Amino acid sequence: MIPQQEESEVPVSLSLSPYTGDWTKLEAGHLLRRTLFGPTFQQIQDAIAAGMEATVDQLLILPATDPPLVVSPDEAIAAYGDSWIASPLPPNNPGPTENARRESLAGWTLERLNREGLSIQEKICLFWNNHFGVEGTFDARAIYNLHELIRSNCLGNFRQLVKDVTIDPNMLVFLNGASNNQFSPNENYSRELLELFTVGKGLQVGEGDYSTFTEADVAAGARILTGWTVDGLGSDTMTSPVSVFYPVLHDDGTKVLSSYFGNASISNTGDEEYANYINVIFQQPGMAKFICRKLYRWFVNYDLTAVVENTIISDMAATLEANDFEILPVLRELLKSEHFYDVSLRGTIIKNPLEYFFSMLNTTGTVPTFDLTTNYQVYLNAYNFSIVLGMDYYRPPSVGGWTSYYQAPSYTRLWANSSFLKLRFDLSAYITIYGGYPVGSEHFKIDALTFVNGLSVPGSAVAVINDTADVFCPKGLSTAEKLTLKYILTNGLPDFEWSDQYAEYLSHPNDVTYSDPIRQRMEFVLARLFSMPEFQTI
Repeated sequence: MIPQQEESEVPVSLSLSPYTGDWTKLEAGHLLRRTLFGPTFQQIQDAIAAGMEATVDQLLILPATDPPLVVSPDEAIAAYGDSWIASPLPPNNPGPTENARRESLAGWTLERLNREGLSIQEKICLFWNNHFGVEGTFDARAIYNLHELIRSNCLGNFRQLVKDVTIDPNMLVFLNGASNNQFSPNENYSRELLELFTVGKGLQVGEGDYSTFTEADVAAGARILTGWTVDGLGSDTMTSPVSVFYPVLHDDGTKVLSSYFGNASISNTGDEEYANYINVIFQQPGMAKFICRKLYRWFVNYDLTAVVENTIISDMAATLEANDFEILPVLRELLKSEHFYDVSLRGTIIKNPLEYFFSMLNTTGTVPTFDLTTNYQVYLNAYNFSIVLGMDYYRPPSVGGWTSYYQAPSYTRLWANSSFLKLRFDLSAYITIYGGYPVGSEHFKIDALTFVNGLSVPGSAVAVINDTADVFCPKGLSTAEKLTLKYILTNGLPDFEWSDQYAEYLSHPNDVTYSDPIRQRMEFVLARLFSMPEFQTI
């Protein structure tokens, strides 16, 4: 059973003023769990030493990343170990090459989660992937290009991101923008642009009137967005799919929006008309609150009470508007605020499948160290595991994203249904005590020895359990639970036996006779911990 959020006995801080309270492992761990896919013990210690301000500033720096590489013999154009992102497809039988690229992209994407460093980049990229809810096309280059568009602007200007995504080739194909023309208008993207990507769908107050936009706005928006199509998908000559504007396909008439958009009149401006329309959308009062609610639910808590709405969300929206819809200042303010560090907000979000899997890997310092092909296969397998657990990174279940981030009243508790929990526990046992999963001729499993070596006092059974609880469990563990884990660690023997065993291992670090017992006992501890309710939250 997953622990439910408890009502705090003291008032919850409702201030975005800078946090000035204690800065300990509790606060540092909370920050890093919410912004990373699993902090290490050392990262938490470093954050304590650096202080809150410097740690948040570091988290908001976006590192450069290299593109995905060719790892399969089925790739017919690019060479092994090179990138395929700007290579055409082969003229004959392109299927195997395309499949190889999609697998390379999947592996590369999850490698980024495992090698995230101290940056919010991967967590916020997944947020935007959920926000736009776009499914990948049949061309891996187009999927990668959209992902990189999001990655490069994940902390940038929200208005510009919406503009760029609107005419991105992958999105144009996914929501029928490429077939939207003056002769046959298609309202699919126009509707989602308003309902899911920008102003949101309010309460219906009349026929075709949703209190933030109307059906007439959807129709006008579809006319505004006409004329865009895609060239180069699946091409054996072009290096990348591109979006192209054809004036002959564009509706050049004047479009008039409803009172929700100030009865704005959008005149023909060709390939700039879509951008002018989005500028008008972003002028709507309340526009900023829509995206701030989603950021809040992602990083803070799913429970948007009326009080939170009228204080925290309003203040976040004011910051967003004051900064011309730049996301960075909003997150900087939120992650440094009194509200964010309120004790009642710790452990209130259930981990999604990727957070679950990579919190096991990242926090233990586990990364594959095989050859290039095998490493990619490790991550491709992880991608497939996440699908089974309910989260396909490049194929959200709907354009609205994953239900756990919008389905009231359960929200992320939907990840904790009986089917998914059983699969989680099976997976965690598989990669700890059952030898790991096979990858070619290798096996990949949790690096329990590296983990225990990185704790504060590895030779102390009490310290090992305390550190383990601190790094993995946002609300900690009870005394009884810690005693159970310590019993597993020591195999029921007195604590000094563990100290002696660890000392012998340190004297013979390369001898499996001494290292295997230490590794195996820690694996048993981790396997038990990973199936505990306290581990399922961040």
